[in-house]
Amino acid sequence: MELTTLPLPAFIKEYYNKYPTLTPIQEKAITAGLLNQKSLLICAPTASGKTFIATMAIGNTLHKGKSIYLVPLKALANEKYKEYKKLLENTQYKVTIATGDVDSDSSYLAKYNLLILTTEKLDSLLRHKTTWLSQVKTVIIDEIHLLNDPSRGPTLEIIITLLKLLIKPQLIGLSATIGNPQELAQWMDATLVIDNWRPVVLKQGICLESKTEFYYSKPTK
Repeated sequence: MELTTLPLPAFIKEYYNKYPTLTPIQEKAITAGLLNQKSLLICAPTASGKTFIATMAIGNTLHKGKSIYLVPLKALANEKYKEYKKLLENTQYKVTIATGDVDSDSSYLAKYNLLILTTEKLDSLLRHKTTWLSQVKTVIIDEIHLLNDPSRGPTLEIIITLLKLLIKPQLIGLSATIGNPQELAQWMDATLVIDNWRPVVLKQGICLESKTEFYYSKPTK
């Protein structure tokens, strides 16, 4: 499947023109209804193209309303902010970052189209009943497997539950490691999309006394 054939904004096609062909997980996401605003749970190895799935979902709805990219850590929030700031710098859309340092409704966020938020920040916004949240059309949940984390999991579970009840956005969950993907997708009211393709061969081996013996296996298509 070619990027140029998809109904995406021109700035996305131009920015990613070096990668004209979609990866297997990206094709599956499109087929599952990504650009029809269907909620999806994306499970695929690292570097298989999950972030671009999020980018396609965001680009597909920016003209309709706001998007949120939800991350568990400030370091990851900074990384995603730099990435999307560069993508949107020559467009009409504005991106910002908020990491939960201040517990408030952060009314200034209303003027932005894409918001990179930590779990704690979105929790704060929901508790303050921030009015502009009703404009959110797409929510990306990176590292969604942290629902199983004892410290962060309960807050993330409450956030997703409230999003489904209050604004019913398109939810895109991203993870490389989920033990019960079918159950999680059902709870999210999302379609499960799985692929095992990876761009680099994963080698497994045993290291003993400074010597490593690898057990080679062909990459899964």
